[in-house]
Amino acid sequence: MRIRSELPLRLGCGCVNLYAGFFLLTDPARFYSYVPGWLSRIANAVASVDAYLRLQGIGEVMIAIGLLGWFFPRWCVRLASTLLAVEMMLILLFVGVDAVVFRHRGLLGAARSLLIIAYQAVEGPATSSLLSSGFSGTAERR
Repeated sequence: MRIRSELPLRLGCGCVNLYAGFFLLTDPARFYSYVPGWLSRIANAVASVDAYLRLQGIGEVMIAIGLLGWFFPRWCVRLASTLLAVEMMLILLFVGVDAVVFRHRGLLGAARSLLIIAYQAVEGPATSSLLSSGFSGTAERR
């Protein structure tokens, strides 16, 4: 049995997002120290930091579901890896260097790799529904 290269990336990124999303939803106070002051002021002006962190948690759980759901079509993996890459890039740009910067850099690299793999035409569970409908994932050359 051959293990496809996207499997460890999907499991790793999915589990990290599931873990973080769960704790963002259940105990947002753990993450107060990671919210920059300017973002905290904006969140408090709109609703609250708790509401912002819970919304972030919902997003992270949705990304995790998209990555861990082996039965989802390929576009779910593409969307989840795109959202993860954008999220990590925004965190790196707007938060800067903090105690967890290496987590963000690693997840950004993994998400970008997963995004590249997800756009390749690979036969397997994540593409079976697309392949059976006649979509091959490659464009014809003219």
